[in-house]
This record gives sequence, structure tokens and C-alpha cells, in this order.
Amino acid sequence: MPIEVRHLTHCYSSGTPLSTVALDDISFRIEDGEFIGIIGHTGSGKSTLVQHLNGLLKPSSGEVLIDGEDLNGEHTNRRLLRQKIGLVFQYPEYQLFEETVAKDIAFGPKNMGLSSAEIDERVRYAMASVHLDYDKYAERSPFELSGGQMRRVAIAGVLAMQPSVLILDEPTAGLDPRGRDRILSMLEELHASGSVTILMVSHSMDDMARLATRLLVIADGKLVATGTPREIFAQSEMMTSIGLDVPEAVHLCRELRNRGMDIPPDLYRTAELKDAILQLWSRRKEGPAC
Repeated sequence: MPIEVRHLTHCYSSGTPLSTVALDDISFRIEDGEFIGIIGHTGSGKSTLVQHLNGLLKPSSGEVLIDGEDLNGEHTNRRLLRQKIGLVFQYPEYQLFEETVAKDIAFGPKNMGLSSAEIDERVRYAMASVHLDYDKYAERSPFELSGGQMRRVAIAGVLAMQPSVLILDEPTAGLDPRGRDRILSMLEELHASGSVTILMVSHSMDDMARLATRLLVIADGKLVATGTPREIFAQSEMMTSIGLDVPEAVHLCRELRNRGMDIPPDLYRTAELKDAILQLWSRRKEGPAC
């Protein structure tokens, strides 16, 4: 289910002295199975953008096409399309309200009018997807869980709707390192399963290096660059100019090359940098061939 954004512009308080252009003539296309990272400085328009992708906001001008259908068309069934595009806000655990984990996750499927058997199957699927054991957690209150577990319950509630596209706005914000890694591992596995296209907003370049297959770079409401993480992180001057950093592996790679280490210049993941260093060390130990 591809998403195509055509010349999207959004103005807040349009027609008033407080009018602000949050998005300015943005166009891009997302294909099935991609993991899209959306990056930009605070206030760049990232959250405004993702709220257009499931119809929470309407464009001032331009179009958002879901599988070729205009999301804001006069005869579009927006409710049906929104079921296909799950949006997880920042700190989604604040929206939990049911007395048990299972009931909270089941809320969306119930509103879809599904049978009890189908709802139960979806709850079990969603809990497995976020690494929560059904027998251990289904009947517990979500408010007894850790912050990271509560967030996974909230994400499971969206997954239980079985969307074709999952959009997450800063999914690891405020979590400790363990909770953050669990969320990232879960998203990694979910994308690898091929069951859903993922879009993620994040300030963490290391998280984007780990997960994204393509990046959209937003600055002052404009799409200033798009490409693979390797292509984008190679443009460190551009990133710095718009208030963004690059992954730690990029900094370390540059420093090692400055010190004379013969490693590729475009490494951006910690694992690949480690492999390059080990290969170089192995070659040095072997010495010159006789």
C-alpha cells in the first residue's frame, strides 16, 4: 500500500497575523516494505507531516494518496483508510485506560466489529509482536508495568488493528537504555517480518542508522534531502547546517581515518565499523606475504 505525498503544504492559523507555514511544498513516495526515518530539528515539521499521513490534519494545499486514493477526497472513506495506517504518538502510554492489558489492546479491534475469536487472536499476535508474554501480562493492569512495558502495550494496541503502515513519533523518547533497546529490537523484527511498512520520527541518528532503509530530512518545513542512511550521513556538513548530527560511528570512522587507518570513509553503523577494524587488524597481524 504505497503512500504518495504531492506538493503538501500546511499552514497553522491561516489568514491571521499568526499564520505559520509548517510544511512547504513537500513531495515524496513511500513503497511497500520500506523503513522510513524522518529526521529534522525540533519544530521542523516532522510531527505535522506524519499527522497528515493518516488524515488527522488536512493539507492547506497538496495531496496525500494512500494506495492511489486521495486521503482527503470528497468520497474517501477516511475511517477505513485510517485503520490501515496506525499512528503511535509520543508517550502513547498516557492514552492507556482499560483495567487489563488485554482489554486495552482489544479496544481497537472491538470498534472494528470483529468477533471475539478474531479479537483474541489479534491481541495474542500483537502482544507477541511487542515481546509481552500473553499468559504473564494479559490480565495485569497496564499501570502496574514499567514505562517501557506500558509503551509496548500502547504499540500493541495499534498493531492489533493490523495496519499496513505503522507510523511512530519518537517511540523511544524518555526510556532507559534497556527499554529503548527492546523497542528498537521489536521494530527491527517487525520490519524483517515483511508484514508492515514503518515510518519513524526520531532525534537519534544512531537509531536511524540501525533501522532505516531510507531517510527523509526535514528543515524549516521543507524536504531538503532524501536517500539511504549511507548517502545522508555522508553529508555531515549539510546535517550540521540544519542543526542535526550524524551517528557516533561516523564521527569515529572519520577520526580513525585521520589517524591513518585504512578503512572505508562511508561507514555509519557501529557493527560495520567494528568489522572493518577487525579486518584491518587481522591483515596487519598476518603481515606481508612472502
